[in-house]
Amino acid sequence: MSSDKHFVRVVAVTGGKGGVGKTNISINLSIALSQREQRVLLLDADLGLANIDILLGLKPERNLEDVYAGDCDLADVIVEGPQGIRIIPASSGTQSMAQLSHQQHAGLINAFSEMANDIDVLVVDTAAGISDSVVNFIRAAQEVLVVVCDEPSSITDAYALMKLLNRDYGVNAFRIIANQTRSEKEGRALYERLLATTDRFLDLMLRYEGEVPYDDALRKAVRKQKAVMDVYPKAESSKAFNR
Repeated sequence: MSSDKHFVRVVAVTGGKGGVGKTNISINLSIALSQREQRVLLLDADLGLANIDILLGLKPERNLEDVYAGDCDLADVIVEGPQGIRIIPASSGTQSMAQLSHQQHAGLINAFSEMANDIDVLVVDTAAGISDSVVNFIRAAQEVLVVVCDEPSSITDAYALMKLLNRDYGVNAFRIIANQTRSEKEGRALYERLLATTDRFLDLMLRYEGEVPYDDALRKAVRKQKAVMDVYPKAESSKAFNR
């Protein structure tokens, strides 16, 4: 009998700044991984202002707040999402959920180890900013995907987040994705701008994962409360996730 333990790949999607589109990235990345025959669980880790369920038009009966209240188990709040992904919704407008301790965050991540036989990849959609919640979830991940867009504050906030994680917790590897771009050239320029700053002041390993255009299909999908990869699989924004 094999004693090999099945490890769950944990990918944190973050951005420093709000409004860069990281939740859409998280959703469609999860679908892309599912299409590659990975068993994907998507965690809405914006614990006080959750919105994955809204973006996908879902109406879950329970969420993480019920788990912490002791009303149900973690497995009880999982809902089915598009293209075979599974989702753990969080609550919105609940201050107590936004102020969980480091031990509570660690306990949540550890709880997924009990589900390891059913999961290949855990995608964690973090909150914006550099709160303790964001940092704790990122520290629990093996891979950190930082989403940036063509706004000065997006670059500065992403830099601030990476600086904090590197200085205080030794995190030194980050994957960068440029979102809402008008061209491949623009996406690459965003990455180069961020790289120039980190190379000057920090000792990090950055890797460019590419760009996602903000096209009409993506806008239509958002209005429909659907994932663009689900309803417009041939759109340029959808193709970006399969590169």
